[in-house]
Amino acid sequence: MDVVILILMVALLVAVLFSTVRVVKQGFVYTIERLGKFTTAAEPGLHFLIPFVDRIGHKINMMEQVLDIPGQEIITADNAMVGVDAVVFFQVLEADKAAYEVSNLYGAIMAITTTNLRTVMGSMDLDETLSKRDEINARLLSVVDQATSPWGLKITRVEIKDIRPPLDISEAMARQMKAERLKRAEILEAEGDKTSSILRAEGRKQSAILEAEGKREAQFRDAEARERAAEAEAKATQMVSDAIASSGSQAINYFIAQEYTKAVGKFADSPNAKTILFPVEATQLIGSLGGIGELVKDAVSGEMGGSGTPIAPSKPRAAVPRSTGNS
Repeated sequence: MDVVILILMVALLVAVLFSTVRVVKQGFVYTIERLGKFTTAAEPGLHFLIPFVDRIGHKINMMEQVLDIPGQEIITADNAMVGVDAVVFFQVLEADKAAYEVSNLYGAIMAITTTNLRTVMGSMDLDETLSKRDEINARLLSVVDQATSPWGLKITRVEIKDIRPPLDISEAMARQMKAERLKRAEILEAEGDKTSSILRAEGRKQSAILEAEGKREAQFRDAEARERAAEAEAKATQMVSDAIASSGSQAINYFIAQEYTKAVGKFADSPNAKTILFPVEATQLIGSLGGIGELVKDAVSGEMGGSGTPIAPSKPRAAVPRSTGNS
């Protein structure tokens, strides 16, 4: 009997000890209720309770949590039915409010997010719902955070995961996208052809300009060369004229003999010519040259008086009248 009482007392002591000592894990806050009334929020660590008087009310998760919003069928402003999925990120800041200001915290967050999701997206056209997700997220965040702030919550993010338009609208959008891409491709191709044509025209223009400048430079150089050749020819002609004027027929005979000798030399340089036949006119020309040279020589020596001094011209004689037979 004494042993049974001892065992009961030990068991009671253990039960009292377990009901007195509580360890709160990191990331959680426990609400302490004394005789059913909230007294304090126990932070992470070791806590002692009054046996049979204090008890743990709620275990509140203080870490940031994510709540998945199930798919919703929403009618947009242009009467298009779309399916929408979303997620909500939130964090409890005040454990007592989250425990005692709202019943079923997660269900309340889901309900208020779903309602505002329908309100926000129902006021927009289908194109706006597909292209303005950031705006939808921002509006939802503002509305839901304001609505849940009395519960000791902070809504950190609201994100639209997926928007599913009807099948026929999806096909129409695919055709529209294909047409838009084809349009862009044709525009880019046309712009490429335009740019290519402009570049080719610029190239032809530059080529024509350079070619014209080259021709002009070549003509200028050719004209300059002809001008210099003409100047040289004129100078040579002037020198020949001066030589003829100063030397008379000797210079003429010299130049004629020089050109004749060059012509005969070309006949002699021919590899096929073994015998050179001069025409009668050529032999006569040779004789004429020799005769002209002798005549010029005699004329010059006659004018010089044989001794190198010029002979004075004789005075004309006076006419003597003939005598008649009567004288």
